[in-house]
Amino acid sequence: MRVGGWLLIPGLAAALSCGGGPGAAQTWPQRPVKIVIPLPAGTGADTGLRIYAERLSQMWGQPVVVENRPGAEGVIAVSSFIKARDDHALLFSYGGPITISPVVTKDLPYDPARDLVPVTAAIDSLLGVAATASLPFSTLKGLEVYARGHPGTVNWTATAGLPQFLFASFQKNQGLAMSYVPYKEIGPALQDLASGRIHVFGGGLGTVRPMMQSGAVKMLALFNRDRFEGAGEVPTVAEAGYPELSADGFNGFFGNADMKRETRDRIARDVRTIAAETQLREKFAVSAQLPRAGGPENFAAMIDAQRGQITEIVRMIGGVPGQQ
Repeated sequence: MRVGGWLLIPGLAAALSCGGGPGAAQTWPQRPVKIVIPLPAGTGADTGLRIYAERLSQMWGQPVVVENRPGAEGVIAVSSFIKARDDHALLFSYGGPITISPVVTKDLPYDPARDLVPVTAAIDSLLGVAATASLPFSTLKGLEVYARGHPGTVNWTATAGLPQFLFASFQKNQGLAMSYVPYKEIGPALQDLASGRIHVFGGGLGTVRPMMQSGAVKMLALFNRDRFEGAGEVPTVAEAGYPELSADGFNGFFGNADMKRETRDRIARDVRTIAAETQLREKFAVSAQLPRAGGPENFAAMIDAQRGQITEIVRMIGGVPGQQ
């Protein structure tokens, strides 16, 4: 069965080709499972993954070890995972290496549709647009009006990936002239946002929430499709009047291309069970994340939709934000 660019082999055919039967998934895992993540330890997605890893270890009766492989916008981690071809390893990735890099990077050393299979989404990171508190507006519409009246004087930055592309498309759609300021690391960008040297920031709610609580920064809107009660009255971009900016910052599990379908389905089922546990939902909320779970077909469709959205943004703005 093919969903978008992803080839999802029906369960019976996979079982026959691998010589396994209906009980094959119950023999997995037979040893410790490694989960590779293309982000540093302590980041929001890493925190969420470790919540899943602890529970999966309990469910599977095997250690589940998280391996952080940051760098090169996820290419290092994804490439190393694919090359290892370890049937007791999983990739846990945000959308960038899967939906953005194939669109903007020449000679990418992997093809997600060929080398990976989507297992299930697991977490939505809360992403949005924030502004320094000194600016005279508190909504996305207010930012649009202010920036139009002050062309070239409002500066902005964003975390690489989805927030950067979405906010660049906002400017293009509204015909705004704002100045992009690149940063190698997020820490200095957040310090400058709090002090007012940076006016607008696109990125994770979790990274700016401490500054929101101190009154140094205000969140204008969330890119996610659903509101987050932990953000108070902050609306979604759709509620703010910009539905074209809606996108979920998903993070999910992937397997190698030859992963058995029955193993894939089992992992997806176990992730769904964990995502539904009320006490764990509260843990996710602390780091501004929402548990999300579905299955391989649903996850593949989400990936294809986001890749299409990024492809259209790149066409519209003429390249990577800040590099046109």
